[in-house]
Amino acid sequence: DVYKRQVLRMANARRPVKRAVKYVFITLLTIFLVAAGVFGVTAFQVWHFARSDDRRPADTIFVLGAAQYAGNPTNWFASRLNHAAELYEQGVAPTIVTVGGKAEGDLYTEAAAGKNYLVENFDIPESAVVPVEEGADTLKSAEAFAQVAGENGWRTSVVVTDPAHSLRATRMVRDQGLEAWASPTRQGPSVFTRKSQANSILHETLGMLYYEVVEKWK
Repeated sequence: DVYKRQVLRMANARRPVKRAVKYVFITLLTIFLVAAGVFGVTAFQVWHFARSDDRRPADTIFVLGAAQYAGNPTNWFASRLNHAAELYEQGVAPTIVTVGGKAEGDLYTEAAAGKNYLVENFDIPESAVVPVEEGADTLKSAEAFAQVAGENGWRTSVVVTDPAHSLRATRMVRDQGLEAWASPTRQGPSVFTRKSQANSILHETLGMLYYEVVEKWK
């Protein structure tokens, strides 16, 4: 009897611990499933938005910057600029806005390199390309663009960037108070292979979540 009572007391003592472990497990599992669900939904939104191509008339064509070397746009940047030139030639907007600053030691800003590329390679007058020589990332570029847009009375814009980047970039422009839609380039390294496309979707899904949770509320 004494032995049985001891065993029963030990079993009773373990029950709260088992319950606590069970609750912790359920809580962690719930958090994991919710996080996985949010990630999955966001990834689908990024993928779905990347497939859109809205060429409605607008006040401006806004080209997100990318790297340049000695005034020459990289393949990523050039593909965006080529697409912006196509939209301009189709009469989508009378003005192209290039954006982007420069790193220490650079002779050209991304915005200036973009403007020079458009003017030199296409039948686009200098007056039709406005360089906004600020912005080290997408959010700063959107903020700089919004300020210039307000000064010029621009209210609408077609956002040109890589497909997977379109959702985040367009959302940032909209959050600055502008009406914006996207027409992403279908060329360039970000869409060369299935692997590069998948990597871009993954990267932009994480970027979109970071923007919605952190950057947007700073």
